[in-house]
Amino acid sequence: MALRILVLGGGGREHALVWKLHQSSLVDRIFVCPGNGGTELSPKVSNVNVPDPTFHNLSKWAVANDINLVIPGPEQPLVDGVESYFRKVGIPVFGPTALAARMEGSKAFSKAFMTRHSIPTAAFRVFTSSQVGQAIEYVRTCGHKVVLKASGLASGKGVLIPETTEEAIAGLEEIMVARAFGAAGDEVVVEELLVGSEISVLAFSDGYTIVPLPAAQDHKRIGEGDTGLNTGGMGAYAPAPVATPAIMDRIMRETLKPTIDGMRREGHPFVGLLFTGFMLTGSGPKVLEYNVRFGDPETQALVLLLSEDTDLAAIILACVEHRLDSVAITTRPGSAVSVVLASSGYPGSFEKGRTITVGEVPPDVVVFHAGTVKVGDLVQTSGGRVIAVSAYAPSLQEALDLAYEGVGQVNFDGKVYRRDIAHRGLKAAAAPAAPGLTYAQAGVSVDAGNALVEVIKPYLRSTRRPGADAEIGGFGGVFDLKAAGYTDPLLVSGTDGVGTKLRIAVDAGVHDTVGIDLVAMSVNDLVVQGAEPLYFLDYYGCGRLDVAIAAEVVKGIVTGCQQAGCALVGGETAEMPGMYQPGDYDLAGFAVGAVERAQLLPRDDIAPGDVLLGLPSTGLHSNGFSLVRAVLARTSTAYTAPCPWDASTTLGRALLAPTAIYARGVLPAARAGSIKAMAHITGGGFVDNVPRALPRSLGARIDVGRWSLPPVFRWLMRAGAIAPSEMVRTFNCGIGMVLVVARDKVGDAMGALADAGQKEVYTVGEVVASPGIKILNTDLWKE
Repeated sequence: MALRILVLGGGGREHALVWKLHQSSLVDRIFVCPGNGGTELSPKVSNVNVPDPTFHNLSKWAVANDINLVIPGPEQPLVDGVESYFRKVGIPVFGPTALAARMEGSKAFSKAFMTRHSIPTAAFRVFTSSQVGQAIEYVRTCGHKVVLKASGLASGKGVLIPETTEEAIAGLEEIMVARAFGAAGDEVVVEELLVGSEISVLAFSDGYTIVPLPAAQDHKRIGEGDTGLNTGGMGAYAPAPVATPAIMDRIMRETLKPTIDGMRREGHPFVGLLFTGFMLTGSGPKVLEYNVRFGDPETQALVLLLSEDTDLAAIILACVEHRLDSVAITTRPGSAVSVVLASSGYPGSFEKGRTITVGEVPPDVVVFHAGTVKVGDLVQTSGGRVIAVSAYAPSLQEALDLAYEGVGQVNFDGKVYRRDIAHRGLKAAAAPAAPGLTYAQAGVSVDAGNALVEVIKPYLRSTRRPGADAEIGGFGGVFDLKAAGYTDPLLVSGTDGVGTKLRIAVDAGVHDTVGIDLVAMSVNDLVVQGAEPLYFLDYYGCGRLDVAIAAEVVKGIVTGCQQAGCALVGGETAEMPGMYQPGDYDLAGFAVGAVERAQLLPRDDIAPGDVLLGLPSTGLHSNGFSLVRAVLARTSTAYTAPCPWDASTTLGRALLAPTAIYARGVLPAARAGSIKAMAHITGGGFVDNVPRALPRSLGARIDVGRWSLPPVFRWLMRAGAIAPSEMVRTFNCGIGMVLVVARDKVGDAMGALADAGQKEVYTVGEVVASPGIKILNTDLWKE
């Protein structure tokens, strides 16, 4: 297909895009609206002046001129919804929909998006213009320096970086009261000031795939040494040395891929060029802002890095056709630089109409026009940023030398430019070689691991029992079965985790109970086979070891082991930078138990008419939490909110009630021969777990009217409009363990359970002659 492209815009960015596009064999014609004094660079490129260029009129002009691809340059048309006008007439646009363009059009929206998708960014709060008092109180009490950002588009000038609290208050009043940025300041984002090196990453996306270009660094200030007023950009260079392969890998994993995936899942897939600003902080790359178009002046440098066989038109076409993974995007080794020539007085007032002359520039130097216009045979200045002189060379210093040689060939009255473009890159290149790396610099603290071991040793010793001394520090844990009193034992093992209950624990900041859950989920699976839990091992994985949090988790594991009567004989603490989001950790547990061969459950004499006894749960236990989190999201309920069924605690704390451990309560009855089988009610509820304890030829009938549905389940059922049938196949619904007992042994079983401390027992149903589980009286739950 011969491409007839309409490029919207008239700056240096648009000239650079046209320069690369016109080299493509796929391109028949390029029209630039309105273009500038340099964009008509070949016979197949024309500037166009569409009268009254509304989006409606532009789309009519495009149809009349057989345009089959539109590339908007600036952000404002994209935020205003230009994409939909061309889409309605069947012309694809390389750029996001208006809803997706909110990533640049509303900083409040983009920050909320980052929060929803755990994308690293600065801490922040959003205030409307009517909340100036609350905003002022926040900057007074937040405890860190802040950056003030008008949420809407403000031509790149809506950011204030105050040095003091007083300056921050004055800045808030300037934005929110004096309305210095107009409607763009109707919402203000007050965010933590990040410190580090700033980079820009431009990446192509088709809504599914995202491919970044080399990271660039630009120069916003008008003056050398990064002094003076902010501008749209006085120059850029790429690749930035600080953006190492490791940094770019983290950016891809932690930000770019989650961003594209998140936008698609939210129903607004991003097609176009995502331009993300990052601060490289001590804890990794953090997003400063999103832009939804090519950067200026970054683009003027980056197009020179694209290899000769990389076809920009083919890339853009693949994006709009959602097949970006079908094209190759390669860059040349070396460096590219762009140096902006501005009008004297910029970024304030400046004169226009100055004649521009361009002499012969060296090879690998390109003069991109920005604020220029053709008047007859002359090219004159028409904007603040007039020209970008770009150069490519094998090294950064060589590229700079070529660029400044080219600058000398471009002349107009009042020419202003910076002579220190890429000074940060040169400084990095000239810096002495870094000292040899240590494990700690790689993000793993052996000292923190050792400190954790010393903190938890006393807790582990409290789990000593016959057969194990519960000492850690060796290569493995040892258990003496003879010392534990076994004569003909079978070993039973189990492993499990905590599921997404852990997500709630991390988000709620409650870490002292999930360790109990971890033990419970494994040892309860041993108990149902009649086995006594002997010992337990844990796995704790994280990106950065926080000794205090890990110690809280291990205390919970120790409590669980004490309740189960097993020894904690060892574990693994894995600190793995880059594997987890900051603050996250993961848990897994492994338990081993023993049962005398003659007492192994389930027995083979289970028969129709056997009674099902139910032992109460302590709450949700550790299953169904993905559905719980969905209910909370639907109802916009925070973990810190008061618990709806228990005003004495928070919702987060109530949901995290630890899983009951049944070992001490049921094993005496099992050893006495009163129990034929047991079922631990975990994921899958009654429907999936009770059949696991029965022969395949038998089933069960369970009457939920025999016990009262606990308040947590009633609230979830009501808040999430969850059907009773879904409740019984997802949650334990108040019964954490089901015992199968012969009808004539029910009294003996109940007595043994009571003697062991298991006072509360319900008769919940019976074994029947046909397979399957029948649940009775769920209608009672609707009352």
